[in-house]
Amino acid sequence: MRYELEIAARYLLTRHRSRSVSMTTVFTGLGIGIGVAALCIVLSVMDGFEANLRQRILRLTPPVEVTSLRGPIAEYDALVRQIASVPGVSAAAPFLNSQGMLGTPHGISGVLVRAMQPDSPVIAANVRKSMRIVAGSLDSLLQTYPGASHDGNAAGPIGAIAIGQALAEKLKVKVGDQVRIISPILAADRNQLRVRAGQFVLGATFNSGVSFLDRNLVLMDLRPAQEFFGRDGKVDGIQVYLTDLDQTDAVTRKLQALLSFPYVVRNWAQINQAYSAGFAMLKRVYSLVLAVLIGVAAFNLVATLIMTGIEKRRDVAILMTMGASARSVKLIFLYNALLLGASGTLGGLALGLIGALALRHYHFIRIPEEIYGTSTLPVAIHPGQFGAVALVALALCLVAGLYPARQASRRLPVEVMRRD
Repeated sequence: MRYELEIAARYLLTRHRSRSVSMTTVFTGLGIGIGVAALCIVLSVMDGFEANLRQRILRLTPPVEVTSLRGPIAEYDALVRQIASVPGVSAAAPFLNSQGMLGTPHGISGVLVRAMQPDSPVIAANVRKSMRIVAGSLDSLLQTYPGASHDGNAAGPIGAIAIGQALAEKLKVKVGDQVRIISPILAADRNQLRVRAGQFVLGATFNSGVSFLDRNLVLMDLRPAQEFFGRDGKVDGIQVYLTDLDQTDAVTRKLQALLSFPYVVRNWAQINQAYSAGFAMLKRVYSLVLAVLIGVAAFNLVATLIMTGIEKRRDVAILMTMGASARSVKLIFLYNALLLGASGTLGGLALGLIGALALRHYHFIRIPEEIYGTSTLPVAIHPGQFGAVALVALALCLVAGLYPARQASRRLPVEVMRRD
């Protein structure tokens, strides 16, 4: 061990020092620790909210989406096979989006219709992962049911749909009931608008945890949706699922290089760019504010080290007369700053980890679920971020120790001895 570090440790741990210096040292370490703990807990909560936001976005938006600038895509099977062959893609499937009015004898509500292929294992697994099926089954979307006309006579077979539990409660319907969808449809020449209505059976209800989806989303099988909305043999785009979400940008670039005009490839972050950018900026602002809090506590070191330098001026003078250089004196005070900062930082990291784990396991802070999609604070603990916080705190402590170290090393031993 370098003698400068040993002396710095003795200065920090010695009991033979004035009460005011000891108290200042303790409160400086506590301030650093509280600042580090606050920053670690806030970053963990913000990371949890970011992961929660990503999950909520991916419930409505696939990881990567391929659309066409020319509108609906015809002969899409070959395009699906081409996309599915790209490394990193686990599955690709066509989808169709539309809007309409969902009516029952008890009310009517505007809805967004998302048509997909529920017989695809990846699509079905993704829907079940992001939505809890409350009643019925997704397999019902693949079946047909006997219809009934308004006069009670039998009608042709009709398909099934799935809606959110909140929408089902609003319209007072249950699984097995018949509902009616009314939608505006463009004619084949795309110059005239007509209205089409159709009967469907409610095959399933779901709860996604996202109020907007539970109140507005309707899921359908792709084939009956194409027929009902007048888009036979056409889809709005291809939804692409990945083997690893961390490779989203890389797969997006591969698809952009593979598919030329008129195809457009966008991932979930680009589609929801406003949400992602706003959240990232909010996270940076919070981090900066709390880093300033750590800086304020760290710069209390200036007063602590100046008081230590005044108290130990005779010791410093004796060291210099014994041959210690001004650089060695600087190192003693810088090591002192780093040791004090390290003790506060380690305590803060421990306190921050305990606080984050307590928030994650005991859920003693409640938030509105209808707004945030979760009733408790989401927490995601990343060791890398804890390490970054520790490095920032130690760097601030080192900077704070520069001035007192410089001042202590400039005192001449002769002047100190003469004054004392």
